[in-house]
Amino acid sequence: MTATNNGSAVRAPRVYVAGHSGMVGSAIVRVLEQQGGVQIIARTHAELDLTCQADVRSFFKDEAPTHVYLAAAVVGGIHANNTYPAEFIYQNLMIEANVVHEAWRSGVQRLMFLGSSCIYPRLAPQPMAEDALLTGTLEPTNEPYAVAKIAGIKLCESYNRQYGTDYRSVMPTNLYGPGDNYHPENSHVIPALIRRFHEAKLSRAPNVVIWGTGAPRREFLYVDDMAAACVHVMNLEKSIYNACTQPRLSHINLGTGEDLSIRELAHLISNVVGYPGHIEFDASKPDGPPRKLLNVSRLEGLGWRAQTELRQGLAMVYGNYMSTLQQRANG
Repeated sequence: MTATNNGSAVRAPRVYVAGHSGMVGSAIVRVLEQQGGVQIIARTHAELDLTCQADVRSFFKDEAPTHVYLAAAVVGGIHANNTYPAEFIYQNLMIEANVVHEAWRSGVQRLMFLGSSCIYPRLAPQPMAEDALLTGTLEPTNEPYAVAKIAGIKLCESYNRQYGTDYRSVMPTNLYGPGDNYHPENSHVIPALIRRFHEAKLSRAPNVVIWGTGAPRREFLYVDDMAAACVHVMNLEKSIYNACTQPRLSHINLGTGEDLSIRELAHLISNVVGYPGHIEFDASKPDGPPRKLLNVSRLEGLGWRAQTELRQGLAMVYGNYMSTLQQRANG
């Protein structure tokens, strides 16, 4: 409880972070805990299956959150998206539909939906502005996931238009940071490269082979910066948020506004890890989109800019990865 100026007590916002144990959700929890003044509500997947509407309805009825960060999602890299397309589209659609609908039913004051930069067309003009949405063909390797994320944006916009809700959407660029997935096949590019270079260093492998040509360019945002941006956008007055968006184009890009090639990224990570060997690229493997850089002028106009430089962030992530390995070794 907190006190108002007239001495009466008001209840602190009850904030539900869906997906709190993942890389994105846990970063949002860290930022909220640092700022204080809120009651954080969280459930593991074992405690609450977000694809089950009845369970989600009971949860919202019992817990009555006032604010929701919808960070729960099924995610993965190119291999995972190609291998499990049905799971990616079905589970993400169900999570979004259940959480958004039950948030409305229970009277949630404000909701934030977290999407992905993959919502934009494969050959969208660079850097990709918010109005590039639905202007072209999606990247085939992650189309099911992208379609689900586009549906999430339109869910929020539709409930805002019909019911007057305050549901917001942010589209982060490629993320990295503590709590990332280091699975040898299903991880994103930064954790995949960190693991491969670390293992190659330990085994003294003379070379590391990386999928693709190395030519595609990507943008990367440290996950705690992403979380800070989410909280910043969530806390904006409704009039300010509405003034910079449109009812049917309401999402906001989250990124750094800078990119580099996968080849440059690989050499940067190998340097951070301390791998001295040779790096090769397998051009027979898919590259994905040639470039993915977000236009972040809308975000910067709202008073937020990324703080963590890429090399600094990679060094922190590698340190975290080493600590995790040490903890596992110690049992």
